[in-house]
Amino acid sequence: MPTISLCMIVKNEEEVLARCLESIADLMDEIIIVDTGSSDSTKEIAARYTHKIYDYKWINDFSSARNYSFSKASKEYIYAADADEILDKENRERFMRLKNVLLPEIEIVRMKYVTESDYDPMLNSKKEYRPKLFKRLRTFTWMDPVHETVRLTPVIFDSDIEILHKPKNQHSKRDFSIFIKSFCSDGTFSPKIRRMYAKELLKTGDSRDFADAKPIFLSIYRDEIDEEARKEAACILAHVYRMNDNKNEFFKLTIKDMLTTPCSEICCELGHYFAKEQDYLEAALWYYNAAFETESILDIHTGGDLPLKGLTECYRQLVEAEKEKMPNDTTLIEHYQALYEEYRQAARAWKLPVELV
Repeated sequence: MPTISLCMIVKNEEEVLARCLESIADLMDEIIIVDTGSSDSTKEIAARYTHKIYDYKWINDFSSARNYSFSKASKEYIYAADADEILDKENRERFMRLKNVLLPEIEIVRMKYVTESDYDPMLNSKKEYRPKLFKRLRTFTWMDPVHETVRLTPVIFDSDIEILHKPKNQHSKRDFSIFIKSFCSDGTFSPKIRRMYAKELLKTGDSRDFADAKPIFLSIYRDEIDEEARKEAACILAHVYRMNDNKNEFFKLTIKDMLTTPCSEICCELGHYFAKEQDYLEAALWYYNAAFETESILDIHTGGDLPLKGLTECYRQLVEAEKEKMPNDTTLIEHYQALYEEYRQAARAWKLPVELV
């Protein structure tokens, strides 16, 4: 049976740390806790489970802290956990079964990350696979009978283990400051970090967060040649221009974006704009495009419940307007009423996809 080191980085996790460790400690052969500056009882709670507790100066870099925690591991595999995760009884049993049959050639095990609350701003489903278990030392293997080469791609196994993510609060404000410092330092983002920043903004950002992000995504939109990067930047900028009532820049950007493959995020922004202008037929057109004619690239809700709710409100307003204008002509009223009921039911029935692989 392979041995496993649990490696965690923590800071002020007194509310959730014991819950996490109670669910996984006996499955581990070594527990390493790296504290990045707790001012509560986090380290005292950790000491109930391990004596391997290390202090690490926080430098706004999760990768640096995670690498430090991995450097302290001594077992064959490393399990990377966050304090707001738990394994329930069923998944503890799955984890033990995995540990009993884990083949030595497997280098990464992915597990299903399950978010039951609204606290994860980047998930577009209730479940998604994430790499969680890593072989500490990798053996390089030659392959191919001729023109041989070293296998560089890791051997990955997708397990049936579900990790329950149960956070107590949002971390977006902390993450936003790290994104901004990273961009100011490097002058660029990796595609992954750019996408994560944009996703968090659309789901949890307030007016100040978008104001801070505007120069960053304006730079990406102007300087990047990659279409994907420009489209993600356009989604953020369209939201900023609409919220700031900058009609000229809003329509310049959205019209240009429509010359590429339209996305749900931009259609939703146009729907929101026309709804605010009380042009409900025009708003309904764009909400319909968001829900049924395009796909989301950052926030799956912009292609689902958000435009459906927008359509519902538009047709409710149109019903009321027709009742005031022509109360005796029921034809149009009945038409709008039928559409209102249709989209209201669709909005109620819409659910986040169960699983994203």
